[in-house]
Amino acid sequence: MRKTRWWQLLAALLALTVLAAACGDSDDDADDGTGEGEEEAATETTTADGESEVTLVQGEGSLLDAVIERGTLRCGVSGAAVAFSETQADGSVTGFDADFCRALAAALLGDANAVEFSALTAAERFTALSAGDVDVLFRNTTWTQSRDTDLALDFGPTTYYDGQQVMGRASDGFSADSTIADLEGAVVCTNAGTTTELNISERTAAEGVTITLNTFEDFEIVMEQFLAGSCDVVTTDGSGLVGNKASLQPEGEEWFIFPSQPISKEPLGPAYVQNDSIWADVVNWLVYALIIADEKGVTSANAADMAATPPDDEVARLLGGEGELQTVMGLPADAWLQAISQVGNYDEIYEANLVPVGLTREGSFNAPFTEGGLIYANPAR
Repeated sequence: MRKTRWWQLLAALLALTVLAAACGDSDDDADDGTGEGEEEAATETTTADGESEVTLVQGEGSLLDAVIERGTLRCGVSGAAVAFSETQADGSVTGFDADFCRALAAALLGDANAVEFSALTAAERFTALSAGDVDVLFRNTTWTQSRDTDLALDFGPTTYYDGQQVMGRASDGFSADSTIADLEGAVVCTNAGTTTELNISERTAAEGVTITLNTFEDFEIVMEQFLAGSCDVVTTDGSGLVGNKASLQPEGEEWFIFPSQPISKEPLGPAYVQNDSIWADVVNWLVYALIIADEKGVTSANAADMAATPPDDEVARLLGGEGELQTVMGLPADAWLQAISQVGNYDEIYEANLVPVGLTREGSFNAPFTEGGLIYANPAR
């Protein structure tokens, strides 16, 4: 009852505030059409049990406007995730996630290099996003219920379907046929503040397996501990294990990744602060556009020719021709054309970054839906 009365009082105060503003006679308070000061509005609704609720609804203005005015996209990445985002000696960032950042910058600003990368640990990433230090995360981030709700985040389309596995040395008795039961008594290392930590704890407990779990802020440190022999095994997303095995496995050693069936579902994709549907549309449709381009055979090499002579109406719309919808979103008509021309379609990004470390699309969840995979885009119409 107290909660109901509290919401009713709040609603009344909001109503009085709106009334007072409406009655003001100052010309300085008139709406000049810029949308400033109209970030949120309050609406009162009544729930099924009769209680009043006040919901804050976003008004005009979006992060999209700020990014375009700034002229730079601020993208949060790992900076240490092999093949996904790696900071090079010259300060540049390469990888699958980094290329999605570049594609978004090309769509928004016409320049794939107009990106300011922020290397963030797992523990830092959500704080940086909520604080506005970055505009979007492309950082091996799993879409979960708690992150979608408790952390007030929204997620875009999954760009990589992953699953958690474990990696150990042959010299310690592990093989490709090892199972979670084989971890009995093992020192298991992973990075803190991730779904990985919870997954391995829950799975070993469910199977009655006793482990010592050591966590570190960043997976680079985890691998340093593994190489030093302080960890019997390491665990993270399978893609991360494949990448680290390819780049760090010493000559003469053999590391194995197991179990063959991952112990979790890890849908990875972009994340951004919730309640900005304009910005969400831009990020989401950037991903969809790159997937559609892959489906339609539009590549960085032929995108300009395809735009001039589109093979069908969807390609015409996608590349800024008749019926395009990019300008409705507040973008240039050729936004997706720029992204594809400057960076590539989904398959080009995948092939350039993930295939070299052994992460092939064929037979995986990341194959096109036409080949039995889960990579599928909503129609551009």
